[in-house]
Order: sequence, then C-alpha cells, then structure tokens
Amino acid sequence: MTLQTQAPPVGAHPAQTAEDRAYAKVFWRIVPFLMLCYVVAYLDRVNVGFAKLQMSSELGLSEAAYGIGAGIFFIGYFLFEVPSNIIMNKVGARMWIARIMVTWGIISAAFMFTSSETVFYVLRFLLGIAEAGFFPGIILYLTAWYPADRRARIITTFMSAIPISAIFGNPLSGLLMDSFHGTHGLSGWQWMFLIEAVPAILFGIATFFYLDDTIHGAKWLNDEEKRVLTAKIERENRAKASSPHSIAGTLTDRRVWLMCLIYFCFVLGQYGLNFWMPSIVKASGVTGNLNIGLLSAIPYICTFIAMLALGRSADRMRERLWHLVIPALIAACGFIAATMATSTMVSIACLSLAAAGAISCAPLFWSLPTAFLAGTGAAAGIAWINSVGNLAGFLGPFLVGYLKDFTGTNNAGMYLLAAALIIGSLAVLTVPAKTVNR
Repeated sequence: MTLQTQAPPVGAHPAQTAEDRAYAKVFWRIVPFLMLCYVVAYLDRVNVGFAKLQMSSELGLSEAAYGIGAGIFFIGYFLFEVPSNIIMNKVGARMWIARIMVTWGIISAAFMFTSSETVFYVLRFLLGIAEAGFFPGIILYLTAWYPADRRARIITTFMSAIPISAIFGNPLSGLLMDSFHGTHGLSGWQWMFLIEAVPAILFGIATFFYLDDTIHGAKWLNDEEKRVLTAKIERENRAKASSPHSIAGTLTDRRVWLMCLIYFCFVLGQYGLNFWMPSIVKASGVTGNLNIGLLSAIPYICTFIAMLALGRSADRMRERLWHLVIPALIAACGFIAATMATSTMVSIACLSLAAAGAISCAPLFWSLPTAFLAGTGAAAGIAWINSVGNLAGFLGPFLVGYLKDFTGTNNAGMYLLAAALIIGSLAVLTVPAKTVNR
C-alpha cells in the first residue's frame, strides 16, 4: 500500500498528472503577480491608519471625523462595485484592472494635499470609486481559472497579501513618516501617501501587458493544458444549474443576501481592526511611529500563517462552514480579551488572535458564494456581496471612533467587533453544507 502511494504505476492517472502540471503553471504565472497587486491595493487603502498618527493633530480631526473619513471610502466602493465588475466581465480583466490601479494610484498620491476634513472626505470617497471592482474582479477572474476544489487555497494564498501588506507596510509607513517629516516643508504623512502611491501606477501599467483574460488566450499554456483546464471549469459550471442567470435574479436571490449578511459581519471585524490597529498599539504605551509599525506587524505575521493553513485544510477536507465559524469565534475572543490586556505584549497577543481569526474569514468566505454562482450571476453576485459587505468598512471605523469618543476607551469598539463576528458565525451555520462542501 505504501509503495503504491509513493510510486503509482506508470501511466496511472494521466489526466490528474496533466491537471496538476497545468495548475502549477497557472499558479506561478498569475497568483504571485495578483498578490503583489493586492499588497499595493491594501496598503493604499489602509495606510490612512498610520497617517492618522500625525494628520489628525495637524488638521484637527476628531476620532469620529477620522472614522468617517476612513469609512467613506466604502460608500464610493459600494456605489460603483457592481457596474465595475459587469464592465470587467465584458471588456476583460487585463484592461479593467490596469485602469483601476492607475486611477487609484493617482488619487492616493493626491492625499498629500489634504488640508481639511472636507478634502479628506472627498479624496477617500474618490479613492473608493477608483478602486471599486478590483477585489471582486480578481475573485471573478480566479473562478475562471480555478474550480471549487482548488479555490479556497488559491483565494487564501492571494488574500495573504493582506497580512503581507501589513507586515511590511506598517513598518514602512512608520519609517517614511519619521524619516521624511519636514523634508521640503512637507509632513511625514504627506510623503508616505506620495511614495506608497507610486507602485499602484507601475503595477497598473504592468497588468495591461502581463495578464491574460482567458485560458484560451494564454500563450504560455500548451493545447493539452488548455484542454484540461477548460474541461474542469466547464464541468463545474454545468453543475451550477441553480445559479441565477440575470442581474435582477442575482440581486433578489435569498442566498446572495445571506452571503451579504455573513460577509458584512466579517468585514466589520476585519476593517475595525485594520484601521485602528496603530492607535490601539499606541494606546498600550508604545512610542515612535516605527516602533508602532513593527509591533503592529506581529498580529499580521500570525494572520499570514493562519490563512495559508486554513485554506489548505478547507480544500483538503472539502469542508467550508466550520473552517469559517471557528476562526470567527477565536477572533471574537481575541477582541474581548484585548479589553482586559494589562501590558503591551498581552495586548499584541490578543490582537494576534483577533487578526488571525477575523482576517482569515474573508478568503475562506468566498468558497461559499462561488460554489453556486456562475456566469453573469457570478459577475453581479460577487460584486454585490462584496459591495454590501464592505459597507461594514464604512460602519466599522465610524462606530469604533464614535464609541471611543463617547466612552474614552477602545473597549466598547472591541465588544462591537466581537459581537459582529459571533453573528456572522451563526449565519454561516444556516448555509446547507451540501451546497458548499466541494
């Protein structure tokens, strides 16, 4: 038995061998590149949390005003998400993702000219419009290449860009703010916005020349590899007979709205943490922007490890629901424990639990809707779920900021985030296992 497992007979499972070889080629061609794009996207989205350390005092922003500005990004994101994904489905990922990245890079650089609350709000809103469609577009793009039985691992690998951007981006943001502060009369946060916007523009231009819209259009695949990959995707799409086939049908499907609720709860926990992490670490007694950045990276290192392990486990076991519920409950415990932390290191340990659980939920979640959405239903459904869910990106930072202004501590905000994750977990348990466990 052992010998058979280690050395199968020559000629056994040729289709599987060809499939593995083809997917290995696809992985190394597109996934690392998409990860780098998402690192850049996420850094430009959340570096406002570091800018706050200097910008709020210089511009006179209250905690609630910062929360509104951080979250208003998601209003623009919400309004343009579905149209953006439908356009991408028509014109192709290569052109549309390139357009998105160049546009948001230019707007992100413009943040260096922020001079008031109003300008801050307008730029955050425009950044949301510019970036709308990027993430759901990538998810839709990956569903055109990867079937359900490989998707959790691939999406978690792609979304590990979130902790990677924080691991390297948090210390980088702190270093830029400390090192460039006062240079040519500009504050450190202004330099940070300008410098960190450049990669988005460069990667946007590279995307236009590097990505392929379809399997058939990929010149780096041979005919046999194209045949194997296409057959796998077509077989899965035929199994999605219950998918809504129109935009109206998608937006009224109760399964899609259940997905919106689940994702809303998980995003509330994720962004509530991301936007306030530097401030929470600072409140624990840490001084210096670089030190805050280095310590803020620790929870994201734990998150990176957890995301990859959970993604592999979910695909190997073909189990989706408990792989979502357990991390969410662990994150809720981490948020609650963080309110009782008595030292910086205990606070970091609690935040590590919260980050590893809450952020890991996002990629694991996408195994649920992509298990039953296909075609136009997938383009509209993925965008709609992401846009509604990301309204929590507006509500989370605002509520955490409001509760901090109202109570004088971060505790009430942490309880709110924990409650959202618990509600999301309960909603996950209502999803029929046979629908998603593939």
